[in-house]
Amino acid sequence: MQTRSRQKWTDRAIIAVMAVLGVFMLLPFMWLFSMSFRPVADAYKMPPSFLPPTFDFTNYRAVLASEIPFLQIYWNSIQIAVLVTVGQLITCTLAAFAFARLDFPGRDSLFFIMLVGLMFPAQVTIIPIYLGYAETGLLNRPIGLALMYLTSSFGVFLVRQFMRSQPKALEEAALMDGAGYFKIFFRISLPQLRPALSALGIITFTQTWNYYFQARVLLEPQESMTLPVAMDMLRGFMGQGNLSMVMAAMSMAVLPVILIFLLAQKLVIEGVTMSGIKN
Repeated sequence: MQTRSRQKWTDRAIIAVMAVLGVFMLLPFMWLFSMSFRPVADAYKMPPSFLPPTFDFTNYRAVLASEIPFLQIYWNSIQIAVLVTVGQLITCTLAAFAFARLDFPGRDSLFFIMLVGLMFPAQVTIIPIYLGYAETGLLNRPIGLALMYLTSSFGVFLVRQFMRSQPKALEEAALMDGAGYFKIFFRISLPQLRPALSALGIITFTQTWNYYFQARVLLEPQESMTLPVAMDMLRGFMGQGNLSMVMAAMSMAVLPVILIFLLAQKLVIEGVTMSGIKN
């Protein structure tokens, strides 16, 4: 009984600590939305008030009416994020199946070389990509930024580790019955990968949505820019822009990522957790 009581109080203490940490994690987002409804005169008011005096949508209207084509830029970010996410779900899943289930010469060496690529930042490869895009006409086009990330070493690693935690009995039985690898992949392996694919999809969408350096280098005209670059332009030189207006733009920019994560957070946690389990 004492052990149960001690465990009960321990669980309550952990929940309380996690609740406090959760509140502190939400505070920046709450402050972001609060600032977006304030006039610029209240942005630096001391002492600051957490809640805005009134919910004024003037800053949101100012963002949409600004010289920066915000709606076009928003659409560019959606296109790039969706294309990259779908591309990685397809290519990473097929590659992970090959590394996890097929036995071919040099498999482990190829997988190791692929993982080595994770150590190189985007700044290392951006110059040859820029020169290649300039020659092929993909420079200053959103589709060019999407083509850079249609596959991912991290995505292959994540799905492969999850696939290795799944039992191979059904796949081996199907193989003995004469089923080909493509049939085994689509009929048996793929349905079991829902948690891993959900995790990969959310992670990929979030990372692509926040790309700044690559978009800054490859996309110059305002009509082809993405949201992180637009935020920088709205902020102005040395941060002299309208802070409340920037906060309104940021509020609209983070909403898709927050909504997608809230809808699939359980699958994301399950996919990341099980990706580290082996047979």
